[in-house]
Amino acid sequence: MDQIIAGALYCHLACSINDQPYLVPLSFGYDGEYVYFHTAPHGKKSDIFSQNSKVCIGFEREVSLKEDKNRACNWSFQYQSVIANGAIEEVTKIDEQVEVLDQIMKHYSDKEWTYPEKTLPKARFWKVQLQALTGKES
Repeated sequence: MDQIIAGALYCHLACSINDQPYLVPLSFGYDGEYVYFHTAPHGKKSDIFSQNSKVCIGFEREVSLKEDKNRACNWSFQYQSVIANGAIEEVTKIDEQVEVLDQIMKHYSDKEWTYPEKTLPKARFWKVQLQALTGKES
């Protein structure tokens, strides 16, 4: 499942408030235990997280359409996926925020990055310890 998560280009984060689900695709970082995100300083996700920290995260990779030119009901997808639950936590210490950005950038780039200090207050940083992972391959 670690390989599927590491190979996913993005993830879907699901959260809920007042029995109203909210789902959003996000870029992310992953260190084998936690998934890391950043968001705008204010917005719907942050509002939801402050009231309900329970989230579900979905990852998929190697997705392709499987066609059957003769039977409509035989169309399908080939894929590998992981779904995990967890509780989202805000990361507020500056040195830990830099680590969050490092994890996100490691997912997309082999380069080591530096971040201007003035950019850190322009975002909020989050982590989710993954629990109850399930995986599927089709």
